[in-house]
Amino acid sequence: MDKVRLGVAGIGNIAKLNITGYLDDPRCDVVALADTRADKVKRMAEEWDVPRTYASLDALLADDEIDAVEILTPTFMHKDHVIAAARAGKHISVQKPMANTVSDCREMLAAVEEAGVTFRVTENCFHYPPLVKARELVAAGAIGTPTMVRIKTVVGHGVSDFQNELEPEGYIWRFNEHSPGGHLFDDMIHKYATACWLVPEAIKSVQAVVRQGPLFFEPMAAFWEYDRDDLLGMMDVEYAPEMTIPGKYWGADEWWEIQGTEGLIWVTRLCAELYRLPPVIHFTKEGERREFDVDADYVASFHNMSRAFVDGLISGTQPDMTGEMAIRALQLCFAVYQASNEKRPVDPSTIDGKVSPPWWPPFKMA
Repeated sequence: MDKVRLGVAGIGNIAKLNITGYLDDPRCDVVALADTRADKVKRMAEEWDVPRTYASLDALLADDEIDAVEILTPTFMHKDHVIAAARAGKHISVQKPMANTVSDCREMLAAVEEAGVTFRVTENCFHYPPLVKARELVAAGAIGTPTMVRIKTVVGHGVSDFQNELEPEGYIWRFNEHSPGGHLFDDMIHKYATACWLVPEAIKSVQAVVRQGPLFFEPMAAFWEYDRDDLLGMMDVEYAPEMTIPGKYWGADEWWEIQGTEGLIWVTRLCAELYRLPPVIHFTKEGERREFDVDADYVASFHNMSRAFVDGLISGTQPDMTGEMAIRALQLCFAVYQASNEKRPVDPSTIDGKVSPPWWPPFKMA
């Protein structure tokens, strides 16, 4: 394959971030969009200079001039849409989370394997330059042997053009039976994924406390053990609605800290700019502070993620993130819920279905 002909299914709130990298890549032609909203799909096709539009995924998949699809539909539709795309012989990139249950994910992977198509889950954090640099430093031994991975997220009040332009109806399905959980499922899946990706060891035991917040927010504190006894992990999520968090995207801020026997790494941002520090800081065993001026704009992660899918298709290699890695991230998500529900340690690998907090869903479908 010399050039990728791409179709995009779903043009909701996240589409603008996902599609721009494809539009800017000379090795990729976005040839079609599919969405049930006829007026919007035509408008976005004109804005992005995409030649064809369809009212359904089936119509998109019937287009023989499409090699691959980017599936940006709601999570509860992923299983059916991925299986349909695989059976149509299309290469597939699907939005995170991979699906609503681990068993659904495994059915999707079976369909992909049977079809012999390339499959990846769109995890932009794996392509965010500060996190990529941190992972490279860890792998190169810059902090010795990693001993602790800490991840912090605070959701506050955001003021940005991007957030003001989001369509509220794009969130409705996230608050009801169409989703197995709230913010910890829909957004924190990014951070769970990095916990599984920054170090090579698997997570074997999780303990957590999850609380019910307003809407779909879920304050929590979690602690986990990796396969190596001297490597631990921690995560906390806070909701601070009266706190303004500066940035160009959502009103949320993230922080990663990776401690090792010989040093320490900070990644000080993702989609906001609360701390106003260099994006990557490495504290060496000699006590020196190294700063890395990498591209820290959140949108860069999406551009790089799109290029990685095109790279994989053209070179015939597997782009990140794989289905198995996506399953491990989803199992970690559900293990946090289960550990809190049952007040006991949980092995993520034992989860094959889904787990929800006891108050979920906060809103019932009419």
